[in-house]
Amino acid sequence: MSLCVLHLAANRWWTGSADPVIRMVTALRARGHRALLGVIPGDRFEAKAREAGVDIVAGLSLRARVDPLAFVRDVRRLRAIVRSEGVQVIHCHHSHDHWLSMLVRGARRGGPVPVVRTFHNFRSVKSGRIAQWLYRRTAAVFAVSAQIEARCRAVGFGDRVLRVPGVADLPRFTGEADGAAIREELKLGSAPTIVSVARFARNRGHELLLSAFRLLLERSPDARLLLVGKGETRPRLEVLVGEMGLSERVIFTGYRDRDLPSVLAAADCFVLMAAGSDESCRAALEAMAAARPVVARAVGALPDTVVHGETGLLVADDKPESVVAAIVSLLGDPARARAMGLAGRRRAEREFTPERAVTIVEQAYRSVA
Repeated sequence: MSLCVLHLAANRWWTGSADPVIRMVTALRARGHRALLGVIPGDRFEAKAREAGVDIVAGLSLRARVDPLAFVRDVRRLRAIVRSEGVQVIHCHHSHDHWLSMLVRGARRGGPVPVVRTFHNFRSVKSGRIAQWLYRRTAAVFAVSAQIEARCRAVGFGDRVLRVPGVADLPRFTGEADGAAIREELKLGSAPTIVSVARFARNRGHELLLSAFRLLLERSPDARLLLVGKGETRPRLEVLVGEMGLSERVIFTGYRDRDLPSVLAAADCFVLMAAGSDESCRAALEAMAAARPVVARAVGALPDTVVHGETGLLVADDKPESVVAAIVSLLGDPARARAMGLAGRRRAEREFTPERAVTIVEQAYRSVA
């Protein structure tokens, strides 16, 4: 039996919840369900959804800033959608749309619509009285990492918590992309090349990575570090690179969405120092799908994603010496690095498919609907 599910994500950026939500909506539709999507209109999230063939529910603001009139309009619009579309489950992804969902779930004739929630990061799981009121009325929750799952159980969700693995875009990151054009564009030659893909924002670990890379240059002076992404801290990081004397070796590539598979193909190893705003760690999943060995800090879902010694290396602390030791061990043994990359691809094909994730979510929908 097909279901009508309304997904709400109070997000406008192509980061955090955006990619996982679009993949889930697309996978649900492929299984014959009616999956509706509401997002903050007018930015990359909406554009990417439409690019994926997903129409956006019109007439919603979903902006979390204090705007009572917009909030009331959203409540009215959502109540109308619940009634007119016959919504059977509301699936929210952020605290703002979680509260909205609670206010509109009673619009359906025949009883309240069950509300489920995905927690994309640890800090979103609150423990106060107000949050407890909200959580008691939530039919099921999905956690994208073991750490978030444990936190959800600790605040009282109990057996209503389900772990949903991240999803890798396996067809796009085949491991067969050619990095030669990227090496030519960035004048890398045959230099050992480390790639990191992460938004330039606070607490993303770029400072730690730069400190480790400076140590790496003492052993491998020809090495290059490609920092892929965009964000508000880039100017400060560019200054830091200059102050550390790394300007000739660190390359800010900008946002490389279209040719990211080729950028990853140019890498000898991939490095990620923080989990980011979505702790399923999509960047690491993409690197594994591209058959790159991964060096990562043991945070967020990374310990669940990277198998230490098999698909990459996990760093347990935040010391530059630990990070550089892991990178050196891969750069110094190309055969081992290639084997880890191939093992990562096989793991992605086995564990991080849309089919596996959507099966878990679909079963939960049926149990609450």
